[in-house]
Amino acid sequence: MAGTFVYWMNVSLDLRIEHAAGESGGGDWLRIDESLHRVFNERARELVAMVQGRVVYETMEGFWPRAADDASAPEYLREYGRIWTSAPKVLVSRTRTEAGHNTRVIGSDAIERLAELRETSEGPIGIGGATIATQVLEANLLDELVLFTHPAILGAGRPLFDRMPEPLGLDLLEERACSQGVVLHRYAVRKQP
Repeated sequence: MAGTFVYWMNVSLDLRIEHAAGESGGGDWLRIDESLHRVFNERARELVAMVQGRVVYETMEGFWPRAADDASAPEYLREYGRIWTSAPKVLVSRTRTEAGHNTRVIGSDAIERLAELRETSEGPIGIGGATIATQVLEANLLDELVLFTHPAILGAGRPLFDRMPEPLGLDLLEERACSQGVVLHRYAVRKQP
């Protein structure tokens, strides 16, 4: 049995992941509170590995290791910090050659190595970042989308995927209302021939 690549992301109703460049998972349009973060924690604990592009990884690396041990931070943030720091991770980068926090770095042959990771894993492997998610999609390796849809229309900004070579067929696996109007949608990706 092979692993499954799961791209999970906070999105607006018009499937934008950033309104302004450099929001890096932030932005006033997001409605992330303790209840929603506990859902993130629950999902992250289920992952057998995390694959992140450099931008997402460096955003996570800059915050979560410190949050894990920050006594002044709420417990649910410390928990996610511990989950992220200890989880096996793959950083896809052409510019970085090393990383800490249980992370291995892969570069120019990333898709071949990610295909091997998928074949040799059992369970969900989280994908973080539009660039790497687009590459995994184009290689026909993406299995699921987990979208935390926030009640906002951005009208512009970074889309969920950098490009779509073909229309993407999906099957709804799960729908769950979270807090503050955020809805989790989990989809299976229909495989392209």
